[in-house]
Amino acid sequence: MADIVEQEALDMVEDTQKGKFLTFCMGNEYYGIEIKYVTEIIGLQPITEIPEMPEYIKGIINLRGKIIPVMDVRLRFKKPYRAYNDRTCIVVIEIRAVSIGLIVDSVSEVIAISDEEIVTPPNVAREGNRYIKGIGKVGSDVKLLLDSDRLLNETELETVNDL
Repeated sequence: MADIVEQEALDMVEDTQKGKFLTFCMGNEYYGIEIKYVTEIIGLQPITEIPEMPEYIKGIINLRGKIIPVMDVRLRFKKPYRAYNDRTCIVVIEIRAVSIGLIVDSVSEVIAISDEEIVTPPNVAREGNRYIKGIGKVGSDVKLLLDSDRLLNETELETVNDL
């Protein structure tokens, strides 16, 4: 009986998060990530570099005693490096039970985008960018919706999980 009540509570939480995205900015582009993956947003922390990691893995941070690897989303998307400033922040997400911090230029807002307002990326965009799951139409704006499960492949996820 307790399992049924617990599952119903989980289902209700998922329902309130459905269709909600945390949006963030990188340059002139806006991205969205499903809110269900986001655990918190923090300011930039001191980052300890780890040798022989891919360039986009900036290192690790100590967040209240938990070691979390951080990835510069700009570098992951093969965009030019940009110096961090007071708007730069870390979005901590959980992918397949692994916490990882995403360094983004700035966080915008949490918005609701209905399924009807999300379109599949054109084949041209999808071929070159495996990280985009959909394109959200919000008024006259466009938000590139990330596929959180594809930000790191299995090998990369294992590597950062071992840090």
